[in-house]
Parts: sequence; C-alpha cells; structure tokens
Amino acid sequence: MLTDKFLETLKYEGAVSLISWGAEAEPHATGTWISYLTLSEDEKLLAPAAGMHHLEADIAKNDKLFLMLGVREVEGRNGYQGIGFRLTVKAKLIGQGSTFEIVHQKYPFARQALEMTPLKLEQLL
Repeated sequence: MLTDKFLETLKYEGAVSLISWGAEAEPHATGTWISYLTLSEDEKLLAPAAGMHHLEADIAKNDKLFLMLGVREVEGRNGYQGIGFRLTVKAKLIGQGSTFEIVHQKYPFARQALEMTPLKLEQLL
C-alpha cells in the first residue's frame, strides 16, 4: 500500500501531524517528527508516545487517524518541488511486548508505542 514516493519521503526530516477525533467528532491534532517513525516489516508505522493523552482518549473511541506529512526534498506531481501525503491509519497504543520494545529501545522516553496500520494513502502534492 505504501508507495515508493511515500517511502522516499520517510528518508527526510519534517513534521508529522496526527489528527484524531473521538465520539464527539471534534478533531484534535498532535505531532511528531518523520525521524521518529519506524517502518515495521509488515508496513506498520511505529512512533513513540510520551504524552499524547488526548490522542489516547480519542483512539479509545475511534481508532482511525489521519497522518499528514510532507517534505521539500522529494519531487511531487508535475515537477513540483515538494511532496505531501495524507495517510488514513488504524491506530493502537501498545505499552508492553515486542512492538513496544522496538520503539522504547530507540526512544527511552516513550511510555507507549503508537502503532499505525495504513488503510488509505493519498498523495496531496
């Protein structure tokens, strides 16, 4: 599901926006860095969750998130210098086990691992 262009984008630094919404459908945005994302062998994205308490509460009610990221270093559509994506994911926070250890070993500040399973990828630029 993840395209070569998306995987190339993960090689550069940039901000990642995570947009969640609970039962009330009021969106909440939190963020991380592209360099904090780890791609698992089964194409799930993992990220450290230190705070993210509001996101955690939203995931308990609605496990879908939008992940948005972009970089200038990768060419987008029509020769545009820059690329951006919206990735719809199914999210889960994990506080123990092998997935958590993968993240915690790299980022000791993580209280949980945010595991994101891609559902839909859209290239915006």
